[in-house]
Amino acid sequence: MITKTNTLKVILSILVSASLFGCQTEAKDSTPWVNLFDGETLNGWSKIGGDATYKVENGAIVGTTVKNTPNTFLRSDERYGDFILELEYKVDPSMNSGIQIRSNSFDYYLKGRVHGYQIEIDPSERAWSAGIYDEARRGWLNTMEANTEAQKAFKQNDWNHYRIEAIADTIKTWINGVPAAYLIDDQTATGFIGLQVHSIKEDDQEGKSIMWREVKILTQDLDKYTTKSPLQPVVTKNNLTIDEAKKGWKLLWDGETTTGWKGAKLDKFPEEGWVIEDGVLSVLSSGGAESRAGGDIVTEELFGDFELKVDFKLTPGANSGIKYYVDTEINKGSGSSIGLEYQILDDDLHPDAKLGNHEGSRTVSSLYDLIQADTNKPINPVGEWNTAHIKSIDNHVEHWLNGVKVLEYERKSPEYRKLVSESKYVKWKDFGELDKGQILLQDHGDFVSFRNVKIRPMDKNTAE
Repeated sequence: MITKTNTLKVILSILVSASLFGCQTEAKDSTPWVNLFDGETLNGWSKIGGDATYKVENGAIVGTTVKNTPNTFLRSDERYGDFILELEYKVDPSMNSGIQIRSNSFDYYLKGRVHGYQIEIDPSERAWSAGIYDEARRGWLNTMEANTEAQKAFKQNDWNHYRIEAIADTIKTWINGVPAAYLIDDQTATGFIGLQVHSIKEDDQEGKSIMWREVKILTQDLDKYTTKSPLQPVVTKNNLTIDEAKKGWKLLWDGETTTGWKGAKLDKFPEEGWVIEDGVLSVLSSGGAESRAGGDIVTEELFGDFELKVDFKLTPGANSGIKYYVDTEINKGSGSSIGLEYQILDDDLHPDAKLGNHEGSRTVSSLYDLIQADTNKPINPVGEWNTAHIKSIDNHVEHWLNGVKVLEYERKSPEYRKLVSESKYVKWKDFGELDKGQILLQDHGDFVSFRNVKIRPMDKNTAE
């Protein structure tokens, strides 16, 4: 006879066996994670930026807002390049925050302001959590407007899980297991990880908190542990960013064809001397002489006031330049076409760095032969990409290098004309004073590469 007691024993035995079987068969996470937060202290982290506060409470890092202070970051003391990062966070519904990756703080850049990729934390109705923002640089790179599944995945007033993969030029994110962002961009390869407490303006936002826990990273054998994303990647190379498109920038080179360009002394693009490969435009080496490979190339369009950005990459000992307000009718003979020049040079190996009618005026990012760039300029090594940025608005001209202004001058001013009178350009009447001219990429006989050639035509209504 089976009693109720025996029946209960049998049921319990079955339940226990099922439970044990489930534990045995459940897959264990064998990933060799390294904890970035020990759950008890802030060891390995430092505060930077503003004066918001951070503390450890109940196994979580708690950041708290403070009024009248800029964005604050708790940054990792160690820098990371390629990695897979996982963490959990919980945010006050009224706040905005983010996770910085491959981020930096340099004295020369915006007085030390933190800049770099940010994985957004956005509890607002916009719901762009896990999108990718470029803090203090280019703005939004990968929004969540077209990814409704990721927008719905965010859990209000609860813990959310992020997976972030940064491998080579690719950044992928997931929110609570849902694919969110997929970006291909190589602006920055290494930097710290940072937990942001956003600046606030309203009194009722003071004292709000955001919490992080289970912060862990993987830096080895990433090919083994990377996760495939079903999303279409956002590619920034030879494309406008979201903010650039809104501000009226346009591509000056499409990354694939010669459309919009021609030889400075030709009616069409040079048949040799220039190559387009994998979204990069390169002038070939011909021994270091001016215009001996394919010759300079210029835009078919003329520009007055403008902003221009060009990524360039040097080879050892190379020389080239970006010229503006060019008139190809001047100097129809041998040599380069005439215009104001943003110098591109290997300062360490090319002898031109020690030449010029004005000291240092032939070094990289200088106004060639006229004005020397700041000697503390932030130049990346030969073989790496650098970004030239030229602003010319109402005759006020600025040269920027990698986000830092390195010189400025007033075109057509008495001071400018005096510099010209003391230079190699004195023989050209009204040198550099055209109201409109072409943009030129120089063939100086050395192998130099260009990409991300963008321009923002300006007038007094659009100038900032």
